Amino acid sequence: MIRRPLAAAVLGLCGLGAVACGGTAVSGAAASGPSTPPSAPASREVPASGGAADSARTASTSSAPAKPLAGKVVVIDPGHNGGNYRHPEIINRQVDILTEKKACDTTGTSTNDGYAEAAFTWDVSSRLAKLLRAQGATVKLTRTGNTGVGPCITQRAAIGNRAKADAAISIHADGAPSAAHGFHVIMPKKIHGPVDPVVAGSRRLGITVRDAFHAGTGIAYSTYIGTNALNYRSDLGGLNLSTVPKIFIECGNMRNAGDAAKFKDPRFRQRIAVSLAKGLQSYLR
Repeated sequence: MIRRPLAAAVLGLCGLGAVACGGTAVSGAAASGPSTPPSAPASREVPASGGAADSARTASTSSAPAKPLAGKVVVIDPGHNGGNYRHPEIINRQVDILTEKKACDTTGTSTNDGYAEAAFTWDVSSRLAKLLRAQGATVKLTRTGNTGVGPCITQRAAIGNRAKADAAISIHADGAPSAAHGFHVIMPKKIHGPVDPVVAGSRRLGITVRDAFHAGTGIAYSTYIGTNALNYRSDLGGLNLSTVPKIFIECGNMRNAGDAAKFKDPRFRQRIAVSLAKGLQSYLR
């Protein structure tokens, strides 16, 4: 998640891992059935409700297990956006994040062969949203695709706040020197601001997601920042302005050949999404 403001010139779940189930309608011919023969009585006695059949149906319905994340709201923030580089006049605009002023957004980083962080974060976030919805969660994303601009970091925080999210996560990948590798989770510090009441909750969220991500992906703890893949910051608007538990995760270093090879593999991106979903589910339950 290297944050490089653009120059004025243009820069050249059914269960986790499963898709949602559906059904098919009964055809008209099959539904109509044979006609009543002429000798049949004109009417039939209708059994009173509350009989054995109704009791069985009621028992069957009440025994259906609730989805584990039913009633929970999760906001997923896919870092950056694919169209940011086309609009420096928008993303370079300074916004107030309470501890300082920063650019509205940045272009993010990329692998050495051009796989953009914005594309990576959108893909992982989309996969994660499907997994969480299948578990019953209400999921909101801070952007709807990967061809637009922004939103600004202030707006990204506001989306989670308005949703009264039970948890919010911002998905990123870093652009550190190529010898560095591994992932880390970023959590907020107290700043005498709106984030202060959720700092403790954010820390619990961060540790839970860290453990699930490490176990599920096998990606090492960061070799270049943080302690045991945990880092605390007060210079990120998405955290400073949040009134709900929120973390950032830098899934690895896009400039490192090993990390980059994993990120470019769609099967591994699914593995990342499943690991994040497990972490969020563990925190929310």
